Amino acid sequence: MANFIKSYEITCKHEGGYSFDPDDAGGETYKGISRRFNPQWSGWKIIDYSDKENLDNIEDLQTQVFSYYRIMYWDKFQGDLIPDQDIANELFDTSVNMGVHRAVSFLQESLNLLNRNQRNYSDILEDGLFGNNTLKTLKKYLSIDKPSILLKIMNVLQGMHYISYMNKSPVQEKYARGWFGRVSL
Repeated sequence: MANFIKSYEITCKHEGGYSFDPDDAGGETYKGISRRFNPQWSGWKIIDYSDKENLDNIEDLQTQVFSYYRIMYWDKFQGDLIPDQDIANELFDTSVNMGVHRAVSFLQESLNLLNRNQRNYSDILEDGLFGNNTLKTLKKYLSIDKPSILLKIMNVLQGMHYISYMNKSPVQEKYARGWFGRVSL
């Protein structure tokens, strides 16, 4: 089964410290946690009363980031039950960057594309919700195939999303290198 700490360490390499970029849809962020989308996160109280340059040295803040990532991302797609670490890493990193719903939708769509027209297993609903049927289908896929093709398709979908987003809002192009640094093929 997958290990949260391994996924967390990988994702933290992509997430910077404190940022308040007016072009970023998330607005003010700390380690990928957006104040705009997560205004109730308790870490904002610490950030508001701290020197923004030394946030990484505040142990309580780092504990809150760790806990938030676990509860709001990892647990939402039942990360502990994912039978492959690389798939869990991908789901987690994409969840932090784009939201759990989109990450799970990428997984579900990829599984449907790889079921050989439902000969290997039935299509699943692409609803972005990780439940028993998605987990069962993932396990079935992994009993037949290696995770590498599934991961490639998930990454292609992720990359396509970035491209679509940049085409709609060209100011977002400045994030392309960071975003595509998360797409592993």
